[in-house]
Amino acid sequence: MEEKRSSHEYNTYARNLHDCEVRIQTEKSYHGIRHCIVETYRTEKVPGFFRGVSMTIVMASFISSFSFGVYKNFLYNICRLRYGSADRKPSKVDISFAGCATGAVRVVLLAPAEIAKVRLQIQKEPHHLMASTHLLASKPKYHGAVHCLRMIIKEEGLGGLYKGSLALLCRDCHSFATYFLTYSALCDWLTPAGKDKPDLWAVLLSGGCAGVLGWGAATPMDVIKSRMQADGEGQRKYAGLMHCARESIKEEGVRVLFKGLGLNSVRAFPTNMMIFFTYEAVMRLGERLAK
Repeated sequence: MEEKRSSHEYNTYARNLHDCEVRIQTEKSYHGIRHCIVETYRTEKVPGFFRGVSMTIVMASFISSFSFGVYKNFLYNICRLRYGSADRKPSKVDISFAGCATGAVRVVLLAPAEIAKVRLQIQKEPHHLMASTHLLASKPKYHGAVHCLRMIIKEEGLGGLYKGSLALLCRDCHSFATYFLTYSALCDWLTPAGKDKPDLWAVLLSGGCAGVLGWGAATPMDVIKSRMQADGEGQRKYAGLMHCARESIKEEGVRVLFKGLGLNSVRAFPTNMMIFFTYEAVMRLGERLAK
C-alpha cells in the first residue's frame, strides 16, 4: 500500500509533464518544451495540462505494483530453473531477461490506458470556447477516459484499444531490460564491501539513473507509439510501425525519434527515485517481518 501511495503522488506530477511530452511527440507545431507549455496554457489554460490524467493516475499505481511483482516472479523462477535455488544471486543476463519479459506482460494492461491518454491529450478544447455559450459547436469528441475507450471500441472495434501495441511492446521490452539492469548494476557498484544490500541513498541514486536510462532507451519507440495511437483522429496516415517510423524520419529527420527525451528525463529521475526507494523499503520491511 505504501508503494502504491508513493507511486500515486509522483505519477500525478509526472503525468502533468507527460501531457506536454505527448503533444511534442505527435504535433509539429511545438518548437520545444517551453513553447508547448506556453501555447497549452494560452489556448487551454490549466485544464489543458490535465487531459487524460484520470485514467493514467488510476492505472499507474496498479501497473507499477504489477510490474514489480511480475519482475520478481520472473527472476525467482529464472534462478530456480537455472541454479536450482531461488536464493542464488541472478546474473545480469537473468535480470535483463526478467525485465524484458515484464515489459512484454505490461502491454496487455497498458495499451488501452495509453491510447485513451494520447487521444485525450491531443484533443484541443480552447479555453475561450469552453466558456462560450455556443457549447455544442465546441463540444469535444471525448468526455473522459471511459467515454474515450467506448468511442474507440465503437469506431475501431476492440482492436482499436491495442493500436500501437507493437511499438509499445518494443518500447517496454528493451526499456525495462535497461531499467532493471541499470538499477541492479548501480546498486552493486554502490554497495559497500561486506554488505549485501545498498544504503538507501544508493537506492535513490540508482533508481533515478535507471529511470533516465530506461526512458532514454524507450523514447524512440514512444514517439512512434504515440503517433500511431493518435492516428485514429481524422484521416489515417500510417499503415504500421515501420511506415510510421519511415514517414516521421522522412518529414522531420532522425531527431524526431528523440522528441520529448528531455521532458522524459526530467520527470523520470525523481519519480523513479521514489518508486525504487519505496520498493526497497517495503521489501526490507517484509523480510524483517518474515524472520
